[in-house]
Amino acid sequence: MLVIVGAGAAGLMAAIQAGRRGARVRLLEGSREAGRKILISGGGRCNVLPTHLDPTRFVSDSAPHLVKRLLGSWPLAAQRQFFEEELRIPLQEESATGKLFPVSNRAREVRDGLLAEARRVGVELVTGVRVRDISPAGSGWRVEVDGDSLAAGGVILASGGLSVPQTGSDGIGLRIAEQLGHRVHPTYPALTPLMADPPVHQALAGISLPVRLVARAGRERLVSEGGFLFTHRGYSGPAVLDISHLVARPRAPSQPGPTVAVEWVGEADRVDWEHRLQERSARSVGTLLREVLPARLADRLLQEAGVDPTRQLTQLRREELRALLGRLCRYPLPCSGDEGYRKAEVTGGGVALSEVDPATLQSRRNPGLFLAGELLDAFGPIGGHNFAWAWATGRSAGLGAAGVIG
Repeated sequence: MLVIVGAGAAGLMAAIQAGRRGARVRLLEGSREAGRKILISGGGRCNVLPTHLDPTRFVSDSAPHLVKRLLGSWPLAAQRQFFEEELRIPLQEESATGKLFPVSNRAREVRDGLLAEARRVGVELVTGVRVRDISPAGSGWRVEVDGDSLAAGGVILASGGLSVPQTGSDGIGLRIAEQLGHRVHPTYPALTPLMADPPVHQALAGISLPVRLVARAGRERLVSEGGFLFTHRGYSGPAVLDISHLVARPRAPSQPGPTVAVEWVGEADRVDWEHRLQERSARSVGTLLREVLPARLADRLLQEAGVDPTRQLTQLRREELRALLGRLCRYPLPCSGDEGYRKAEVTGGGVALSEVDPATLQSRRNPGLFLAGELLDAFGPIGGHNFAWAWATGRSAGLGAAGVIG
């Protein structure tokens, strides 16, 4: 029997692939229902896949060629074909974001489609059972669960990381992998909102707009474009989530802290702003800024620059122009930390990719043990990339395990 720990995206995919190849599969899930992260993803719509998958955008402390190989084991077109032609879940592109959603816009359709296929191929799903330990037992494995133990010919760890703990993520797979001798890179929350303490922009909470963020940490520099949201505690939105790991990532005390600056996208080019602010017009500078930016934000920037919003553009002094351009073209966002795993969409760090066979995802240290999904050391940007990682690694683990245990 093949035991799979975790009935999330990777675990469900592994179960389907192994079951299709004749393996007797028992899928264990600690929560009351399977696929809870699938249900809440994409605001309840489930962004199943991205329209374009770029391995270079994934973050890992492992070798980049391993990330590329694991993603390439199941190309994006084949993944889409699986959902549309095999599960009969048509997908549609949201062109503004580059995401693929089910046409129904219902995450439950995706979760239920995966469950139905798992049942069709004979997978036994057991929910509400917590795995406590896994250990070698002769030629197989012993899986310790609440008050009982199971004998297994092979085990797939697909229990996720530490993100969104209310869905059941408790890091048990990471702990077990480490206990079994695997190298685990330090974990941290990723794709998570950022905090400012004190919350200097609290008065702007609720304002959203497209931006370009530039984040630096040591020699690392990231540029992110997309939606941005001021919150009561700091900042959120896609552009923020995609650079948040630079703030959350563990670093030595001697390393300089990360910095984040924002450009107001669409009108952020300095030459363009200079041209607008120096036009020979009787319009007020406040009127100009409010045409481009949300009114509360425009007023805040003018206040910080020490510029009277009623001042005519032709009356702007050189020092006022310089101060205003600085806030329009590279505005610093003070960041004191992040919102942690509670709000994180994924876990950074995890089991080093060199610890598994890239073709089968079988452990190089423990034959018969396979690892897949979020507990592996890689994550991508928002927009379906991490589902693509889960589907691809889950498939490889399921096929690999079915081939080993027969």
